[in-house]
Amino acid sequence: MPITPTEKIWMDGALVDWADANVHVLTHSLHYGCGVFEGIRAYETSQGPGIFRLTDHINRLFASAKIYLIDIPFSPQQIIDATKETVRVNGLESCYIRPIAFLGYGEMGLNPLPCSVNVAIAVWPWAAYLGDEGIQHGVRMKISTWQRHDPNAMPPAAKLTGSYVNSSMAKVEALNAGYDEAILLSPQGYVSECTGENIFVVRNGRIITPPVSAGALEGITQSSVMTIARDLGIDVEVGNILRSDLYTAEEAFLSGTAAEVVPIQSVDDRVIGEPGPITRKIQDVYFSTVRGQVDQYKDWVEHVT
Repeated sequence: MPITPTEKIWMDGALVDWADANVHVLTHSLHYGCGVFEGIRAYETSQGPGIFRLTDHINRLFASAKIYLIDIPFSPQQIIDATKETVRVNGLESCYIRPIAFLGYGEMGLNPLPCSVNVAIAVWPWAAYLGDEGIQHGVRMKISTWQRHDPNAMPPAAKLTGSYVNSSMAKVEALNAGYDEAILLSPQGYVSECTGENIFVVRNGRIITPPVSAGALEGITQSSVMTIARDLGIDVEVGNILRSDLYTAEEAFLSGTAAEVVPIQSVDDRVIGEPGPITRKIQDVYFSTVRGQVDQYKDWVEHVT
């Protein structure tokens, strides 16, 4: 999906013009993939742009950095304030937000510890990641031939830039085969997650989502969905899922900041069908929540102005 340039990007404490937000070709993370990032969305609300669960996202950014021994030279609050400032100066009512911390220019080799750490925050308008049609009627999924990382090979608990090569391979495979998105299995054969989203199935009126032990990232949107579901009186369970559980699910859907909440229409050509009542209920509450329209969850929306 093409990026629409905005005016300013925050880089290491200063706002710079979009066209000047550059890095050196020998930037360490470009060569070795050692950077951490977040995907965040701001939505138009009655009180101006509101960033959904900003503090939770930034806390996860710092947790990812800790796993990889990346010492971010700013505090979480400084990054939170910088994120709001970047949205504000670009005059956007709604947008996608990409904070990233990466190892900079000056050192080369596999030892990352001597490297400087750079931080940037970019914002731009971004429509539904899997399309409006997908949100309304569901997407076609394929079980990937590529496995999700083993937790002892590359920790999937961190949003590491380099680890998303795994997701890109799965995504391309699915798209080339005529599907909308891919589902990755763990090395043990359990359903893990999609290329950038958590996954849920509905069985006997109960929602099940894979555990982090299956390689699933602990999603911010995932936790929002689980809270919303429980508050709606729907049972939610974290447990292992087999691919056959996807084929026989009453309903299935995925969640993520970019994708939001999207129904799954089919998996490996096994039809699940049009979005069911549980998926629709959660979608309705979620899309109202991110726009600050649900009093119960208003503390999830952090206003820019």
